[in-house]
Amino acid sequence: MATYKKRGFKPKTKVEAQEFEEQESTTAEVFSTLDESASKTEEWVSRNQSYILGAIGVIAIGVLGYLAYSQFVQNPKEASAANEMYYPQQYFDQALASTTAKDSLFTLALEGAEGKYGFLDIIEEYSGTKAANLANYSAGMAYLNMNKYEEAVDYLEEFKSDDEILGALAKGGMGDAFMQLNDPKYALEYYEAAIAHSTNEYTTPKFLYKAGVTALEMGDKAKALKYFERIKNEFSSSDEARSIDAFIGIAKSGA
Repeated sequence: MATYKKRGFKPKTKVEAQEFEEQESTTAEVFSTLDESASKTEEWVSRNQSYILGAIGVIAIGVLGYLAYSQFVQNPKEASAANEMYYPQQYFDQALASTTAKDSLFTLALEGAEGKYGFLDIIEEYSGTKAANLANYSAGMAYLNMNKYEEAVDYLEEFKSDDEILGALAKGGMGDAFMQLNDPKYALEYYEAAIAHSTNEYTTPKFLYKAGVTALEMGDKAKALKYFERIKNEFSSSDEARSIDAFIGIAKSGA
């Protein structure tokens, strides 16, 4: 039976004396072990201090570097790129509204003029910015309107967006380009991607219709019927729904 060691405790018997000595020995061993561990830890820290401080320094520099980059490089770059977009966007909008000289206006939008950047310059000079990403979309659409379909695909592929309208229009634009390149298989894939990107009253019936017509052209009436019926059932007030019964009839014949 172990004896609790009180202050001033003196063993009265040989058994108590032996237990007292064993307890003192165990306590000494514990403290000795703790001292050795602490000493080894101190030695390890001392030996590896340069590495520890170096690692801390790298982390600190990384954090400060990121903050500095955001504050003094990326943010001003974003602001400058956004300002540069104003000039070519004006020409792009004019080209869409114009009934003549469309190609020349789209060219000005793409290449710039009077010392001002066009979309292509912004893509190159401001890579990684939101403005450069949007410039990829505008450049792709400009080329699509100029009947330069391979260039349209190249730039629209680079555009990345979760926006339900622009993201769908970019994918649908690639579908249009592939149709003009006589590749309905890829066209249908991109129309389907545009449909899957988002569901809204503007782009969804537009690309359901194009997907249906493309499927008809490829001889897949069952797939075409699926798209046409979705327009009729879900988007009955859309422009595409006005003549959809005729297309449903075509798709059902021999389907």
